[in-house]
Amino acid sequence: MEGRRGVSETENPGGSTLPSDTHSGFVALLGAPNAGKSTLVNQLVGTKVSIVTHKVQTTRALVRGIAIENRTQIVFVDAPGVFKPKRRLDRAMVRTAWSGAKDADIVLFIMDAERGVSEDVESILGRLKDGGDRVVLLLNKIDRIEREKLLALTQDLTSRGLEFERVFMISALNGSGCKDLLKWLGDALPEGPWYYPEDQITDLPIRQLAAEITREKLFLRLHQELPYASTVETELWKRQPDGSVRIEQTIYVERDSQKKIVIGHKGETIKAIGQAARIEITEAAEEKVHLFLFVKVRENWGDDPDRYREMGLDFGG
Repeated sequence: MEGRRGVSETENPGGSTLPSDTHSGFVALLGAPNAGKSTLVNQLVGTKVSIVTHKVQTTRALVRGIAIENRTQIVFVDAPGVFKPKRRLDRAMVRTAWSGAKDADIVLFIMDAERGVSEDVESILGRLKDGGDRVVLLLNKIDRIEREKLLALTQDLTSRGLEFERVFMISALNGSGCKDLLKWLGDALPEGPWYYPEDQITDLPIRQLAAEITREKLFLRLHQELPYASTVETELWKRQPDGSVRIEQTIYVERDSQKKIVIGHKGETIKAIGQAARIEITEAAEEKVHLFLFVKVRENWGDDPDRYREMGLDFGG
């Protein structure tokens, strides 16, 4: 991306080069489900590191995307949406979201401006007010709201007792306002060494990123038909003699009826999911991929501590 160019460099003891006079920091995105957090992270990083679907609570664990603005390395932490939890998985995701915010240098509170102040937004604002964090307000989807309503919403939010360090009006989808946000963050983060190599864009292992890509295609294909409680695991990542990679993934659902939905008539649904996932995994892995998908029933996986550990979530009590 543009910020990766024009940086003076110095050689470290290991022989590689690093920019001199560097700045760095963690920036957590916090908001209600479907506020646009994952879309914004992908926009700021310049490529997909977090999956995006119309289904709420798609992001389950902390996903870090890395951007460079001049001499500043910005580590964006895309957390699950904050909402009123009903199940164990919900509670684990909300705990994860707040833990990401607690450890960040700056919190970006992103709001769907078109949707306005919901019950979830009210709850987040109340907790942020007591946290003492550096909070920046992002009003997202400004292309879908009239200017007068946008200004009224801004006035309402800034009069609630929470001191926002800055307010940005953006569209995560088309990039409006995002360059200004990136530049401000580059100036606002403290001096310090970079946490990751210059060419790294995420800390997500490629096996896990591949599973997330397939989960995205699964939800996009079966948005209304597939229950929320489904997950994807990469079981095999094997290099072939011809240099390609054989990937085997398992889609886990909770009931046999769900398995039939995922497979579809004569296997057409799972074939379409696999084709879409393979194209994107090939791009992410930068090598030829052979993807094989399987569907298995794993009852009550939402109460299995091992599954939570694999997703990077705290099982809790």
